[in-house]
Amino acid sequence: MVPQLVLDIAQTLQFALSGQRFAYFIQNGKQYQVIGQYDRMNRNEPTDLTSIFVRNNRGELIQLDNLIQVEEQSTPPQLYHNNRFISATVSAGLAPGKSIGDGIDAMDNISKKVLDDSFSTDLGGESRDFKESSSNTLFAFALALLLIYLLLAAQFESFIDPIIIILTVPMAVAGAFFSLWLFGQTWNIFSQIGTIMLIGLVTKNGILIVEFANQLKEKGEPVASAIRKAAEARLRPILMTSLAIALGALPIALAIGAAAKSRMGMGIVIIGGTLFSLVLTLYVIPAIYSLWSKPLKSPSPSKNNEK
Repeated sequence: MVPQLVLDIAQTLQFALSGQRFAYFIQNGKQYQVIGQYDRMNRNEPTDLTSIFVRNNRGELIQLDNLIQVEEQSTPPQLYHNNRFISATVSAGLAPGKSIGDGIDAMDNISKKVLDDSFSTDLGGESRDFKESSSNTLFAFALALLLIYLLLAAQFESFIDPIIIILTVPMAVAGAFFSLWLFGQTWNIFSQIGTIMLIGLVTKNGILIVEFANQLKEKGEPVASAIRKAAEARLRPILMTSLAIALGALPIALAIGAAAKSRMGMGIVIIGGTLFSLVLTLYVIPAIYSLWSKPLKSPSPSKNNEK
């Protein structure tokens, strides 16, 4: 009984709303289609469904609202999938002074509070690019630092002197982050590239001081006297090179040129890191060199003098 009723209702709705073709007829030598469908004014509203009549097995017409209950529901026009799972995309804009990294952290915190273990999240668009580039940038930073250390170790034939020189890098990175905070810039891909550039730009300060101090130490100067004279003698070259680097990056920091606003962070990182390292290098490097560097051993005189 029930399956036949459902079939009757389905057929009635199909005839009334689907615009099905029933037959053809010919008039004035032209063939026309016979299409069964309610007029537009009788099928525009959802409540019009209840006014449709269904014929039962005895040939009686029964109004549809006596047989069914109408409920309004909404469904998405299409279902999106990600990695074969049904997905929903959540997008948001950044507040003033916030970076993409801050937005990703905020979304992660929200997902941990709202979603259970049956849900998983994934990044897309600029957020995914930022996440991937951040991990790649960290690897590039570590690789560049290791490469600089190995080159300096081969040049100075020492494992201590390269460490003293590389101490300029943390000072430059601290200056870079302070400059970004001071000028309201974000930690983005351009500022990350600028931070990697600082490894090669600021280590030359330590190289100038340590190399000259080693030369004086080989001539018999004490460690404290050698590093003090080296800092005084290399002050002018360090000032000249550091100021040249800062002035060279000034157009980038001022965002001069087309589409230069996005690269503004790179210039600020280079200028801030270089100047910050310039000031601290003249104090930190001599102090660390005095503590870690060992005086050269004078060659012992030969017991047997050749005649």
